[in-house]
Amino acid sequence: MINEATLKWLNDPEVFRVNRIDAHSDHLFYEKKEDLKLGYSMPLRQSLNGKWKFSYAVNPHERIADFYKEDFNCDNFDEINVPGHIQMQGYDKCQYINTMYPWDGQEFLRPPFVSEEYNPVGSYVKNFEIKEELKGKRTFISFQGVETAFYLWLNGKFVGYSEDTFTPSEFDITDFLKSGENKLAVEVYKRSSASWLEDQDFWRFSGIFRDVYIYAVPKTHVKDMFVKANLDRNYSDGILSVALKLEGYEECTVEVALKDRLGEIVYSSGKEDFNKEIYFDAIIENVYKWSAEDPYLYTLYVEVRDRDDKLIEIIPQRIGFRKFELVDKVMKLNGKRIVFRGVNRHEFNYQRGRAITKEDMLWDIKFMKQHNINAVRTSHYPNQSLWYDLCDEYGVYLIDEANLESHGSWQKMGVCDPEWNIPGSLPEWKEVVIDRAASMLQRDKNHPSILIWSCGNESYAGENILKMTEYFHENDDTRIVHYEGVFWNRDFNEISDMESRMYAKPLDIEEYLNNNPQKPYISCEYMHAMGNSCGGMHLYTELEEKYEMYQGGFIWDYIDQSVEKVNEDGEKIFAYGGYFDDRATDYCFCTNGIVYADRKASPKAQEVKYLYANVKLVADSKGVSIKNDNLFISTDAYDFVCYVEHEGIKIFETTIKPSVKAGEELYVPIDYPQFKEEGNYTYNISMRLSEDTLWAEKGFEVTFGQAVKEIARENNKEDLLKNYKIQVVHGDVNIGIKGEGFTAMFSKQEGGIISLCYDGIEYITRVPKTSFWRATTDNDRGNRHDFRCATWLTAGMMQRPSSFHLKEEEYKIILTYTYDVPTVVPTKNIIEYTVTGDGTIRIQGTYHGVNGLPELPVYGMDFKLKKDLNRFEYFGFGPEENYIDRNKGARLGLFTSNAVENMSNYLVPQECGNRTNTRFVKVVNKENKGLCFSYEKEPFEFSVLPYSAYELENALHKEELPRVNYTWVRILAKQMGVGGDDSWGAPVHSRYLIPSNKDISFTVNISRA
Repeated sequence: MINEATLKWLNDPEVFRVNRIDAHSDHLFYEKKEDLKLGYSMPLRQSLNGKWKFSYAVNPHERIADFYKEDFNCDNFDEINVPGHIQMQGYDKCQYINTMYPWDGQEFLRPPFVSEEYNPVGSYVKNFEIKEELKGKRTFISFQGVETAFYLWLNGKFVGYSEDTFTPSEFDITDFLKSGENKLAVEVYKRSSASWLEDQDFWRFSGIFRDVYIYAVPKTHVKDMFVKANLDRNYSDGILSVALKLEGYEECTVEVALKDRLGEIVYSSGKEDFNKEIYFDAIIENVYKWSAEDPYLYTLYVEVRDRDDKLIEIIPQRIGFRKFELVDKVMKLNGKRIVFRGVNRHEFNYQRGRAITKEDMLWDIKFMKQHNINAVRTSHYPNQSLWYDLCDEYGVYLIDEANLESHGSWQKMGVCDPEWNIPGSLPEWKEVVIDRAASMLQRDKNHPSILIWSCGNESYAGENILKMTEYFHENDDTRIVHYEGVFWNRDFNEISDMESRMYAKPLDIEEYLNNNPQKPYISCEYMHAMGNSCGGMHLYTELEEKYEMYQGGFIWDYIDQSVEKVNEDGEKIFAYGGYFDDRATDYCFCTNGIVYADRKASPKAQEVKYLYANVKLVADSKGVSIKNDNLFISTDAYDFVCYVEHEGIKIFETTIKPSVKAGEELYVPIDYPQFKEEGNYTYNISMRLSEDTLWAEKGFEVTFGQAVKEIARENNKEDLLKNYKIQVVHGDVNIGIKGEGFTAMFSKQEGGIISLCYDGIEYITRVPKTSFWRATTDNDRGNRHDFRCATWLTAGMMQRPSSFHLKEEEYKIILTYTYDVPTVVPTKNIIEYTVTGDGTIRIQGTYHGVNGLPELPVYGMDFKLKKDLNRFEYFGFGPEENYIDRNKGARLGLFTSNAVENMSNYLVPQECGNRTNTRFVKVVNKENKGLCFSYEKEPFEFSVLPYSAYELENALHKEELPRVNYTWVRILAKQMGVGGDDSWGAPVHSRYLIPSNKDISFTVNISRA
């Protein structure tokens, strides 16, 4: 027992715990059976969450050193909330950074040393009285998460010291407690030698950010338990193995009982006399197996009784029988090849940082289940214990990742340079990383949702990380080990049981899988979801059926890490790196989620949900093919609602309930009526829950299939036009055209339509311009698309009309404009307007391809309308924004929105709001008057936004955008894909580009809405 503290520990990697008790399982325990229903609120636990006294200092020299002493008066201290980060409560500053160490450029430091000038210190004080249930018992204090290092005193006496931000630090305080009021003092340091091991891609916070509580134990206590619920070779019978570690009063017995979901006892042991280690083994015949598809949990009860059979302690532990293994180089769960359809998840809340709540976790897990996400990598640290309980209960597979990342020690500006890498093979770092592995495994080992242990993230390789793997294997034979870093150093290939890579392109993955692979493959990070991204995701999911050893991946990442901040104008905004004058910073690189920071789904989630679905539906006009890729469950829990829409209006519906077993495929005929009316018909299959579940209500759509059939329209427009008169007014500068209820005017010098009035209402504010540019996305900037394609920015803005031709026919007027486009290789663009007497304006644009230019971002036309024309209804792909490389999850339908709502909430303004495969869009005001843009032969793409592409391009933050002055309607022949393999160099896949050396055209008809 060490009785005095020293600041020297902050710079010593070999001192990471002082007087801290050993890690143990996170099981709950009670003295009375009736208390079991209280769950986490167990009577033997006393929460210390709430208001604490607090003092802040910028470094150790300026702190109040004696604050912990009993006679030191802390009444003039501030107050702070625990759990919570100090940076989210007005102290220090928030800093976001990715791979660099946060002091880079501020001070020259090398491991293990930290700054003496800037190392914020939080001095916390909590006065409390021990509650009655804890008195007279051996008592401990538990800090579930403190960033990064802390010293602890109780009643003026030094208790202990601990590092490791994301696993519990617990101390025996029995001998430090006194009757009446106790003074607890905690000194938290933002940086220590541990900071070199915690270089994760996240906001750099500090403080006591998870729960703090005191707990007492009964006179005999199961201090640790390891329950293995495995399966036999036939995956039928359960193999139960229970290992208990006991301490305390020895005149007692221990027994265990296993109950199923209905409370029926399926196994009961005999009584065993006290021993420091006790083992129970049993075979449970025909067990229900646990999986994400059917997360069946049993409850194991451990009872400790005295010689008079009086209950001393009872432990309820939920367990799931499952077998996870490598078979012939393939990862299998319960004998079936598994595919991880996963995400990486930071614990995050935009108002509380990583101090998240049960409500946050419940929202997350329900969202994941609703979007067919079956796996989570706890990037890059162990999460709160409750998260694992929820994953057990709801059914989510986990890669549990140790709190280790030393990215900045071996990768500089993207180049591998491990000159001073830690932990490497340096002996002074060995014990601390093994301790992090132990702290995670020992706490989390009883959770069936955890299939894989991970040695951490992006820390290169070496003997020390190899020792972590050896620790996992030696202490747990029911799971395998993951580590991506061996990709960078194959001398330590044995660290990982699988081939794990980050941001490998589909072709790279195929190259590995086609070259005699020795390990199964996963992408522990892929589909970098930064801003407008996740394009081409289907190129990855299509590998699932092609290669048995391809076993899925984890999207980076789940939630945007943006922080709520009040700006200089008093507005609450979502801030990213740099907003807090934090330097160094990686700015907006923290906004990579398929969920916005305020826990609203981004449009990217639509694609993820569809591609991750376990059931694939292929519809046609006669029925549907149902392919059940579930491993264990049939389709019996779902209704299949089959409906037909004509031009977006439902005209038929029926429900079928086919039973398709796991792994099977079935074609089901559907007795649809015969339809003869011209137009577009969609045959839709909606797979919906038949009953309520934990994560969604009855009727929730899990996935869908759709087929489109068109009955061609009879082209009799020429005959109809005979009923409308058309008049041309020839001016010196302008050409006027008048017809039934409309007038139009075209300028010879401005190069297009300058007026269009229906029923006396003017709809043209400026001449519509051809579009070649989109507001740069995060991915565009990352692959230098903005530099490579800059010529197209000025092409749209600065093009000039070079010739004009007018042709008058009996029932239509044709006006043709040719534009010179100021590209580095001269190009021509032709816009042809055809006006008919019924008021229809047909616009055809044609770009003539030339060699020597970069790909086109877009090709189409921008219409600058009055801002009151801000509502729209369209028949096209939706309901969320979609792009040619991100529209598998979209469907053809009739949808409504408005210009403001169509602005996606990407933190950096960029291209957004696009829809593909559009037949028509009506843009109207609140009186429902406006314009209709409709297709002729080929569907088009469009967006309706309150800002132009150039306004979006010019803003780095949403609040920089001007007040809304217009509604911008963009009609496109095509827009290139958004990409997303990564956000720092990966181009959009070639099939989703627009080559500049080929002709491209669009046709759209404008009429009254």
